[in-house]
Amino acid sequence: MSDDEPVLLTDRAGGVLTLTLNRPRRKNAIDDELWNALGEALASAGNDPEVRAVVLAGAGGAFCAGADLSGRRAEAHPLSRMHRINEIALRLHELPVPTVAKVDGVAVGAGWNLALGCDFVVATARSRFSQIFARRGLSLDFGGSWLLPKLVGLQQAKRLALLAEMIDADEAHRLGLVTWLVEPDELDKFVAELGERLAAGPPVALAQNKALLNEGADRTLRDALASEARAQTVNFATADAPAAIAAFNEKREPEFTGEWAVT
Repeated sequence: MSDDEPVLLTDRAGGVLTLTLNRPRRKNAIDDELWNALGEALASAGNDPEVRAVVLAGAGGAFCAGADLSGRRAEAHPLSRMHRINEIALRLHELPVPTVAKVDGVAVGAGWNLALGCDFVVATARSRFSQIFARRGLSLDFGGSWLLPKLVGLQQAKRLALLAEMIDADEAHRLGLVTWLVEPDELDKFVAELGERLAAGPPVALAQNKALLNEGADRTLRDALASEARAQTVNFATADAPAAIAAFNEKREPEFTGEWAVT
C-alpha cells in the first residue's frame, strides 16, 4: 500500500458492494481515518437502493487486527471516541441489506467483533480469532459484550473474553462464530457467489427478516408476533410477493425489485 492509497477500498459488482480495509502493514488495524471512512461507507450503502448486499474484507492477508491504539488522538475524550465508534457498530448492525464478513488471516478485538456484527462470516483455515481486549487491559467493545453471549452462550463468552485466547478457524466454526469455513483458494469464489445470491433476493423481505431476527432475540413471543405481522404487511405491499408466486407457477426464477405495488 502506498501513502496515497485510500484506507478503505470500495468495489461494486452488480448489487454487491465490497468494502476492503486497506492498511495491510498494520494488519488493517483501524485508525481514526479508517473508522471515519468505514462509517461513511456504511451510511452511504444503507441509503443506496442499488446496494443489495455488503461484503467486508481485509487487504494483504489479514482481516483486521482491531483498533489501532497507537493512533488515538490525545485531544479527543475517550468516551466521545467510543460514542463515535459505537455509531459505526449500530450502522453495521442496522444496515437493511445482508452483510458478509470475508475473513482470511487474523480477526482480533474490534476486528473480530466487526466480523461478528455481519450477518454471515466466511473464513478460511488460515483465520485466527481473539477477543484480545483483556491482554491490553481493556474490556470488550464494538458490540462484543452483546454479540458473544447470543452466539455462544454466557460461559463460552466469558471464556473468550476473560482468557483472551487465540482460537483457530475450526474451533470458531464449531462454536458457531463462523458460518462457513472454506479453503483459502475458494474464498473469493464462495463469497462472490454468496453475494450474488443475497443480492438477487427480495430486498424488502430480506430487510424485514434481518430486523425481525435481530430484534426478536430480546423480545417476548407476543412482541415478535406483532413485529412479524407488521413486516409481512409491508411485504404484501411490494411487487416481490406476487412476482415470486408467478415465477413459481411458471417454473422460473423470480426477479426481485422491492418496488412498492400499492396503487
